[in-house]
Amino acid sequence: MIAIDIPGYKKIKAEHLVLDFNGTIAVDGKLIYGLKEQLELLSHKLCIHIITADTFGTVNKELEGIACNPMTIPVSDQDMQKERYVSGLGSERVIAIGNGQNDVLMLRKSALGIMVIQQEGAFGKLFNDADIVCFSIHDALDLLLNPLRVIATMRK
Repeated sequence: MIAIDIPGYKKIKAEHLVLDFNGTIAVDGKLIYGLKEQLELLSHKLCIHIITADTFGTVNKELEGIACNPMTIPVSDQDMQKERYVSGLGSERVIAIGNGQNDVLMLRKSALGIMVIQQEGAFGKLFNDADIVCFSIHDALDLLLNPLRVIATMRK
């Protein structure tokens, strides 16, 4: 669990990390270099879930050896499927990270929603629903490994 008490905002007691795959932790179906180590460190604090339509058919191979729960979803209504997945985990206990239009509801529903902008870009309207915006998944995961950074960013 990761507990974050953000002065003037809210208290978060997260047990789950839900990550989009393509555009968030992978580019063109390939896991971004260096993420295995960060995900392994986070897996000792959070249950990690990777949710994807698996456009490139690579998710299982790319996540091999990483302590996580990959979830492949159909192509249609991905935004609602991701929102339901987060709700099923108990949204108040979820930190979610994504970059696409299909991540809007997931980030909105989560206790902490983080938007990343990387090679694939990011859906502009996601800015309205993210609590934090990062320019790399490495930076976003480092926030969770060092929760005082979240407090510094979000306190009133």
